[in-house]
Amino acid sequence: MNRVDRLLGILTTLQSRKYISSEYIAAKFGISVRTVYRDLKALAEIGIPISFEINKGYFIAQGYFLPPVAFTDEEANALILMETISKRFGDQSIQENFESALNKIKATLKDSQKEKATDLSSKTHVLSYPAPTKDFSSLSEILKAITNKTILKINYQNNEKIKSTREVEPIAIKYYSMDWHMIAWCWKRNDYRDFKASHILHLSNTEMSFRKKNHISLGDYIKSLETKIFLKGLP
Repeated sequence: MNRVDRLLGILTTLQSRKYISSEYIAAKFGISVRTVYRDLKALAEIGIPISFEINKGYFIAQGYFLPPVAFTDEEANALILMETISKRFGDQSIQENFESALNKIKATLKDSQKEKATDLSSKTHVLSYPAPTKDFSSLSEILKAITNKTILKINYQNNEKIKSTREVEPIAIKYYSMDWHMIAWCWKRNDYRDFKASHILHLSNTEMSFRKKNHISLGDYIKSLETKIFLKGLP
């Protein structure tokens, strides 16, 4: 990779994260930390507002936006493949938002790439059986609550058709058994619970911040389930 391409890559990487360390940049582009410092200085010299915060890393000042970038054919193909996967496994809200975002991205493609993208889209198919449940539109709101750490109020119907109203603090989503599942702290049960997204009858965001502090990670939640299953199997 020549230096110009590397500088553009570093700039794109900086804009993709809130903070980024020099060590991360060095590892990503296969260069020394000293070279990273020189590249960041070069970007600053051409007017890119790069700043640094102790214990967090480098960042680009809020309000600066990189003009539309050129996509390679391989990157454009990857986007088309993800569009197909979104249509197959996303709910209504995800499909609508992904299509809107992808249309904005497609606007930056060259005419020849647009033609190839349209052709590839017609030749790409994801087969899954049985078909995943898609007659719901709560994923976008769940994802928003996860990132903003806000409490959701849900009307939920479990596998036994029993309905309940709960306040939950979602920490993650997971796809398995042909359905999306919301992992959340349930204030009704005072414990973490696994809610099928397709079983949420109604959902509203209270816009109130999480009341519980120090939620566990998705990985720790899965480990706790494995431990419970193991202990349950002991004589």
